[in-house]
Amino acid sequence: MKPLALVGSLLCSAPTFAQNVAVIKFPELQKRLARPTDTTYVVNFWATWCGPCVKEMPNFEQLRMANAGQKVKVLLVSLDYASQLDKKVKPFVKQRGLKSKVLLLNEPDPNEWIDKVDPKWSGALPFTLIFNNQTKRRSTFERELSATELQTALKNIQ
Repeated sequence: MKPLALVGSLLCSAPTFAQNVAVIKFPELQKRLARPTDTTYVVNFWATWCGPCVKEMPNFEQLRMANAGQKVKVLLVSLDYASQLDKKVKPFVKQRGLKSKVLLLNEPDPNEWIDKVDPKWSGALPFTLIFNNQTKRRSTFERELSATELQTALKNIQ
């Protein structure tokens, strides 16, 4: 085998980077969301089986890229079952090349924690929470958001 072909073969067989999807419980998520910081968080609750969630996902990645280097963090919280982590969630994240932080919330009873995220949230997906703990500003959306709506909502919080 020629050296160049060998290098090409090694590159093609090298494992590709797949983002780690952390499985967490609600108290850990709550702790992350309560940090006293001037960072604005955009938290999207979604699932692989939710059509509108999948449709709006590129808008969150676009928002993340447009605000790189600023005090804005996008957090994608999957509500898929933890048993689906390797079969559905990780392949979904890899296939779509998601670079935003992805967490899988492993809580069997949503009624135990939904009101703690927002008392007005019915539990329907997608659900997006945009907040800044320092300014005490927040907005919630229980529907699919376009890229423009997302950017406008972010600007209203900052």
